[in-house]
Amino acid sequence: MDNRQIILAQRPVGTIDESTTSLVESPRPTCGRDEALVKVAMLSIDPTIRTWMNDAPGYLPPIGIGEVIRGSGTGVVVETNSPRYEVGDIVFGMTGWQEWALATEQNRFSVVPVGSGLDLATMMNVTGVTGITAYFGLNDIGKFRSGDVVVVSGAAGATGSVAGQIARAGGASKVVGIAGGSEKCAEVIEEYGFDDCLDYRTGNLRQRLREACPKGIDLYFDNVGGEILDAVLANIAMHARIVLCGAISQYNVMEKPHGLSNTAMLIMRRARMEGFIVLDYSDRFVEAQLELASMTLDGRLAHREHLIMGLENAPAALNLLFSGGNHGKTLVVLDESVRLA
Repeated sequence: MDNRQIILAQRPVGTIDESTTSLVESPRPTCGRDEALVKVAMLSIDPTIRTWMNDAPGYLPPIGIGEVIRGSGTGVVVETNSPRYEVGDIVFGMTGWQEWALATEQNRFSVVPVGSGLDLATMMNVTGVTGITAYFGLNDIGKFRSGDVVVVSGAAGATGSVAGQIARAGGASKVVGIAGGSEKCAEVIEEYGFDDCLDYRTGNLRQRLREACPKGIDLYFDNVGGEILDAVLANIAMHARIVLCGAISQYNVMEKPHGLSNTAMLIMRRARMEGFIVLDYSDRFVEAQLELASMTLDGRLAHREHLIMGLENAPAALNLLFSGGNHGKTLVVLDESVRLA
């Protein structure tokens, strides 16, 4: 049986297109000693995948030309020579964009617990990498406190929507989202319970932030970078905390990324701006997953999954994150039959 894979054909300049990736077939991998063969069921589509396509330093090395596109996903163990896995286990890990993957000692997968009450797509959303990122970014990096005025960019996205809801549930005095378009802004308020949401596409964001947060912004969870980050910096409160989670507005900018002009506000407001990577908290993932699952099951955490069928559509799914064409967590489904019991 063959293994269909999507590989990096050439490095993109700006948005990825048909020349960036290729769909190829290779022999299905064989299961060696201390390994397990995983039939991939669902892929997590995340903005960071775009950064791995560049020949540039990062927290992980670039994807090589001809290599399978790196990404996380879930699947079911169909063969095992490892004491870590049993046949039938549903597992999560770095599957890559392919139909079959190997769990090895170097590429370990985690076994997904059954009986949580969450379906597979929900698990990959709220208790997956994006939800965990929101949890630690807000609480550990942002030092969230009850009574904070919180602003979240990318508020309709998988990470932003969860970050804002955690703040709302934790007693924020006001939670303001930033999103693109009136439809997404309405979604942020009506579905995710934010107090307000500003459409960055209508312009004059700096002034509208001042009107929405007249006493300043205590905590900003940044998913986009660029001009939006700069507008927020102009409106921070004393001792504000700025969490740098992502910079999706800059990932397709190849020549001259947007610079910041309002960093002096960090001095005047005695504020702190800090970036992080969710892998820094890998030893505490269970802590976040338990809390996020509890919030979901008792109705404090709303969620939405944007499902796209077929491995061949993974590149187009990635582009949706940059065009704003997705709603919530974007997932590519390879095998609909894999379900959590």
